[in-house]
Amino acid sequence: MAILKIARMGHPVLLRRADPVPDARDPDIRRLIADMGETMLDAAGLGLAAPQVHVPLRLFVWRDGDRVRALVNPALTLLGPAEATGWEGCLSIPGLRGNVPRAARLLFRGQDEAGDAVEGEAEGMAARVMQHEVDHLDGVLYPMRMTDFTQFGFNEELARSSTAAAAAITAARERSA
Repeated sequence: MAILKIARMGHPVLLRRADPVPDARDPDIRRLIADMGETMLDAAGLGLAAPQVHVPLRLFVWRDGDRVRALVNPALTLLGPAEATGWEGCLSIPGLRGNVPRAARLLFRGQDEAGDAVEGEAEGMAARVMQHEVDHLDGVLYPMRMTDFTQFGFNEELARSSTAAAAAITAARERSA
């Protein structure tokens, strides 16, 4: 296995629609999935799409607890009108984070790392990660989904401002007590 180079925002591979994987059982695809899993873990990511490692194919890997899973030629169906806004980062946009609205639940289908058909339902963080990764397959980066750019910034600044906000709330509560 190998650690792959991650494409960063601005690289054209991140802005195009990825091509379908012709054969999920191809040994080269299985090797790519293994290398992507190793790369994602090494970079402390929650998910990684093939275009992020300069391969314009429709597949991604994600963490499922302690296990790395893959979804090849994924199709997502968003369930219900419920939407959740949550903080996202991206290995292709290092050091930044933004608050992104996503569907709260979804159905997914495609092929797994062995090339077998798979389908299921995801919610919460798993649904968020899957939507983020499928966006990569469609040439969409998370800032393109944001609706409030006051909720976008460098990790260190956001952490500092949230610490300051928490301290101000605590101080106000102590004054009113």
